[in-house]
Amino acid sequence: MSTPTFGERFLSRADKYGQLCVGIDPHEELLHAWDLPHTARGLRTFSQICVEAYAEAAALVKIQVAFYEAFGSAGYAVLEETIAALREQGALVLADAKRGDIGSTMRGYARAWLSPESTLCCDAVTASPYLGVESLAPMFDLAREQNAGVFVLGATSNPEAHGLQNAEMPELSRTVSQHVIDSVGALNRATMEDSGARAGGLGIVLGATVHNPPSVDSLGGVVLMPGVGAQGASFEDAIALAPREKHLISPNISRALLRHGPDVTALRTATQEANVELSRALN
Repeated sequence: MSTPTFGERFLSRADKYGQLCVGIDPHEELLHAWDLPHTARGLRTFSQICVEAYAEAAALVKIQVAFYEAFGSAGYAVLEETIAALREQGALVLADAKRGDIGSTMRGYARAWLSPESTLCCDAVTASPYLGVESLAPMFDLAREQNAGVFVLGATSNPEAHGLQNAEMPELSRTVSQHVIDSVGALNRATMEDSGARAGGLGIVLGATVHNPPSVDSLGGVVLMPGVGAQGASFEDAIALAPREKHLISPNISRALLRHGPDVTALRTATQEANVELSRALN
């Protein structure tokens, strides 16, 4: 097979470290809880601790970009350092940037987060399809060229999303969120047929607390599931949303793990214990 897709890379990493996605979310309350200042300096220390704890403890590390953007250029400098440090240690890095636009602007976002020439280059990025799934084509194209990943927002658990994402599309006999997932799945199948991969490079974000969820049975990609831990969902809840594709789910835990910091050993141990718990639930 040719160079592995992002989905294949995730599966390989999961075989070694488990399927958990851990989050780096340096919000103000956590910085204060770690006795760090809410400054770029505090942000750097927080991030360095997370890199040391997480780089070899989870399949996927998700960085919440907004908390870095809040500090302007100084925050972006720390973000670049954090991405580079994680990738140097072999971690799969997901930028939670939720970009979405059209035409040349979308190509710009794609280059920023997925081009090797960019100092922000990650293994994957989150994207919003609500200007139309097709509007994300420049990012999909670059992801395919670079064997990177794109996680498209499918069904999120925030209450504001319910009306839009669950709206029925009578002409297609499905909801908006199901249309998004089916469209991404079709793109994955084309890639998988060409490469023989077990999973494509495009994934979906599916909240672990979503009620009446869309089906991901035909996705053929990684299903990122935020909402486990602090938001109330369990690993069993996450698995129940994708029982036929459970080998491709990646439940995301952020704050429930980060409360164990700033001690690196405690943070790493909590991550490893969560992975053991997830493995038991999967098996």
